[in-house]
Amino acid sequence: MSTHTASIDVEVPLTTVYDQWTQFESFPEFMEGVERITQLDDTHTRWTVKVGPSTREFDATITEQHPDERVAWTSDDGPQHAGVITFHRLDDTTTRITAQMDIEPDGFAENVADKLGFVKRRVESDLASFKEFIERRGRETGAWRGDVQRPDA
Repeated sequence: MSTHTASIDVEVPLTTVYDQWTQFESFPEFMEGVERITQLDDTHTRWTVKVGPSTREFDATITEQHPDERVAWTSDDGPQHAGVITFHRLDDTTTRITAQMDIEPDGFAENVADKLGFVKRRVESDLASFKEFIERRGRETGAWRGDVQRPDA
């Protein structure tokens, strides 16, 4: 398993940034390779992603979510990965987003891509695309302010 961390500062207030991040079905607008996300319920999503010439589907579970602080998830099937996005207020109009992802590459091509830094660059690129998306809009497309407590270990 490899871990990738990236951060970006966004010129939008914290609550707006967090609220937009909770709109998982909008991810295809700024995440490369994500074709569709379906929100099944408050804590379950179904993803359709394109990796090279192939399309994959997998389910993921939100394992922890606290308004204006963090969203954590783990995959239920398909490519094994987990991660957390944290949100930090820098001032009234600036928010730092930090993404930490743990990924278990599946197969030779994904292992090579991971070792060559493609996965880390994808995380950085998706954060930059989110920054552009939310700064251009200036407001969220929706919000979910629910709280999901971390399961007991």
